[in-house]
Amino acid sequence: MESVIIFDTTLRDGEQSPGASMTTEEKIKIALGLERLGVDVIEAGFAASSPGDFEAIAQIAALVQKSTVCSLARAVPSDIEAAAKAIAKAPKKRIHTFIATSPIHMEYKLKLTPNKVIAKAIEAVRLAKSFTDDVEFSCEDASRSEMPFLKEILSAVVEAGATTLNLPDTVGYRFPNEIGTMIAELASFIGNKAILSVHCHNDLGQATANAVYGILNGARQVECTINGLGERAGNTALEEVAMILKTRKDLFGNLTTNINTQEIYGISKLVADITGIRPQPNKAIVGKNAFAHESGIHQDGVLKNPETYEIMRPNDIGIPENNGLVLGKHSGRAAFKDKILALGYKNISEEEFQNAFERFKELCDNKKEIFDDDIRAILGEETTHIPQIFVLECLQVSVCSNGQHCSAVSITKNGETLSDSALGNGAVDSILKTIDRVSGQCSTLKDYKVEAVTSGKDALAKVVVKVQFESNKPAIIGHGVDIDTLTATAKAYISALNNYFDMKDLISNKEGMCL
Repeated sequence: MESVIIFDTTLRDGEQSPGASMTTEEKIKIALGLERLGVDVIEAGFAASSPGDFEAIAQIAALVQKSTVCSLARAVPSDIEAAAKAIAKAPKKRIHTFIATSPIHMEYKLKLTPNKVIAKAIEAVRLAKSFTDDVEFSCEDASRSEMPFLKEILSAVVEAGATTLNLPDTVGYRFPNEIGTMIAELASFIGNKAILSVHCHNDLGQATANAVYGILNGARQVECTINGLGERAGNTALEEVAMILKTRKDLFGNLTTNINTQEIYGISKLVADITGIRPQPNKAIVGKNAFAHESGIHQDGVLKNPETYEIMRPNDIGIPENNGLVLGKHSGRAAFKDKILALGYKNISEEEFQNAFERFKELCDNKKEIFDDDIRAILGEETTHIPQIFVLECLQVSVCSNGQHCSAVSITKNGETLSDSALGNGAVDSILKTIDRVSGQCSTLKDYKVEAVTSGKDALAKVVVKVQFESNKPAIIGHGVDIDTLTATAKAYISALNNYFDMKDLISNKEGMCL
């Protein structure tokens, strides 16, 4: 069997989705999830872009043992040196450097001649090679570059030491047959001197198809993201590539991946929970309707034989065959521990376990049925280690005679109890204004989402907010889970506050890099 390398860039290109900024703690959670998934290379960020990115990459490099940890770097010495420092502790490390190669980018963005571009590429690869043997070079906007120039620059960087050559469809312009033709010609030209890689964007809805045609024509690495997250219309979806190769073995012969597909559902939900960006309901593989059958004819067929309408089974991606009632109010610690181990939470501390178990028992008193996703929501909160400067103690919301809402909030700040109240145009507005008064912050709500964690009238409410605390800094994400939607809202806003103070010295207007 020959393995196609899965290079995941959720933490770098995926984070460039509008509003998808993550805390270091959240990036670590995703990185460890990607390692369990079997990802070969984790692009943990762009070290030179901000202190926050550097810190996240460094911590991931120190924790991830099986996957290669990679940092992006422009073909600039200071970028490459920052990348090398950030990944220094990784058992397996890679530097990924790039420069634009299309005529329009070289002339208008770089303002460099083709010869100067080649010289900078060679210099960058040689410097990266002095820090690690595993060096990837990307031709930004490769799909709109001229083939003779691509061959010239790729030949030069291979000579300089590049081991992987990435050919991005940066603006999502090409169609599968065009990508296939480009990869086939370059695969013939490069031979076995380096691994060819594809990185496709989804502007015309062709990202996964383009990546697949790249594989069929000689690419042996695919750059992708969980849920297809990414800049603009997103990137090739990891779960789609993995399941295509698994399901259509008749087309791919002995090609396979190291992906443990039963981890797909869990990592998809984790990324969606952290970023607040849900896959569309009819999204392939991980959309909530991907295995739903509403048509009577379809339902009848599936009941008689699932293969009548399902080319994959839900448990192929980690959705339990019986995703119904899992535990109840009489379940003990042993049963709860077995369940969370089955859900993939294998490294939680005794304190985290005890806190989660207490939350579970409280939930059992207020909720008739407890589902796997309820437990995931609890564990997601209890395994977050952001310093809790602010903690919600009490919330009361009432409607005034003039139609406005009034909220009274008590929170503790570093152990001191603070209380206040405020009027607002609606319950949510009054809650956020009150928390601002109590905390002494002035903020702008950029996004607000509420959804049911599972089904039923007693479902847990999960609220995700994106809040901007400083006009020149990125919005911060906060999460809150509770039976009561308004309490979940207050928890989410306070979570954003705590994340802000934890990240305050690290966040900046970092420059996004799209390949």
